[in-house]
This record gives sequence, structure tokens and C-alpha cells, in this order.
Amino acid sequence: QVQLVESGGGLVQAGGSLRLSCVASGRTFSSYNMGWFRQAPGKERELVAHISWSGVSTSYADSVKGRFTISRDNAKNTVYLQMNSLKPEDTADYYCNRGGTPYFDWGQGTQVTVSS
Repeated sequence: QVQLVESGGGLVQAGGSLRLSCVASGRTFSSYNMGWFRQAPGKERELVAHISWSGVSTSYADSVKGRFTISRDNAKNTVYLQMNSLKPEDTADYYCNRGGTPYFDWGQGTQVTVSS
């Protein structure tokens, strides 16, 4: 089973940037498509960015397209999410996981708060 540990969140002003990291345990990490998800208070968890196992293919939710960039380093078992031009509506807990079901056990997430 793969274990996931997210980090890099924090408090930032609107227009600012953050880089999130997700380190995965397990030797088979590089076999999986991965995604970054977020969950805002009172809302369902949503997929915001997806990356193929090789890193060649990426896709984004319309709400973050052009502002967020997902990448991965399979040698380091790590997936990244570069977030630029942050908006208050990006405030949420952010999680990484497989890009589709069945999901791994969810990590603790990392909190992102964007002030206006």
C-alpha cells in the first residue's frame, strides 16, 4: 500500500504562489497516474490536476487552468503542484492521490489559505 504525505501549504495573499509537495512511499509509485485534489469547507473533494505515470500528460480543472502546474519526479516518489496567481476561492485542504479509483488511503492533506 502506498502512503502519502502532503506539505507546502500555508497562508498567502491573493496573487501569491505556493508549491505543494506529495511524497509517496512504495516502490510502485511510478506506475500510477496521480492527481491533486482539494476540499473547501462545506464542499466535496474535487480533482484539480492530473498527471500520467510518465509525467508526459497533464490535465487541469477549468478553475485552475493556466495558474496551476502539476509535475512529478518518479526518482523521488514525489508529485508537485505549483500554484500561481492564487485566489481566495483556492482556499482549501489539498491532497494528492491516484488519478482515479481505487484510491490509496488519503493523507492528512495540506491547508492552503488565500487572503483577499
